[in-house]
Parts: sequence; structure tokens; C-alpha cells
Amino acid sequence: QVQLVESGGAYVQSGGSLRLSCVATGFAFHIYDMSWVRRPPGKGLEWVSGIRSGSTPTMYADSVKGRFTISRDDAKNTLYLHMNSLKPEDTAVYYCTRGRSESTYYDDDIDRGTQVTVSS
Repeated sequence: QVQLVESGGAYVQSGGSLRLSCVATGFAFHIYDMSWVRRPPGKGLEWVSGIRSGSTPTMYADSVKGRFTISRDDAKNTLYLHMNSLKPEDTAVYYCTRGRSESTYYDDDIDRGTQVTVSS
């Protein structure tokens, strides 16, 4: 059974940094492309970033390009999202999913997520 457990979300001030983690079990993590998506309060899902199996290339939404970095550690079955220069508009629940892009991430992987709140 596929399980993706996100962690690392917190309440931070604008300009701050966070690192999100996602531990994957129940599937061969290393062969899957992966993504981070988010759901801002009162809005729909928004794709944030994706990474190929093998770690390159990486892709980012324009709204986070230059501030966020996606990475993975296949030995630990873990996906990361390093977030710098956080803005209030980054406030959302963040989820990791299989699939690399806005059009290919797996909706069915959306589960609990981790809350990021950025104060102004």
C-alpha cells in the first residue's frame, strides 16, 4: 500500500526558511518521479515542484522558482523541499505525490500533508 508521510511544516515569519520531508513506503520510490503540491486556504491544489527518478532534472512553478529546491534521497525513500524567502502566499498544506509535473502528479496520493503558515 502506497504511503506518503509529510513533515516539517511550521509557522514562520515572512523571509524565513523551512525544510519539508516526505517518507515513502509501499512502492519502489527510486523509480518514480515525484512532486510537491500545495493547497492554499480556500483554494485548489497547486503544483509546486517535481523531480525525476535519478534526481535530475527538476522543475518548479514560477511562483517558487529561485526560492524552493526539491531533492530526494533514494537510500532513505525520502523527498525533500527546501523553502527559502518564504512569503505569506506560500501558506498552504503541502503534499508529496508521485509524478513529476503539473499534468502528471497522482491526485490519489494526496493525503494528510503538512501545514506551512507564513506570517507577514
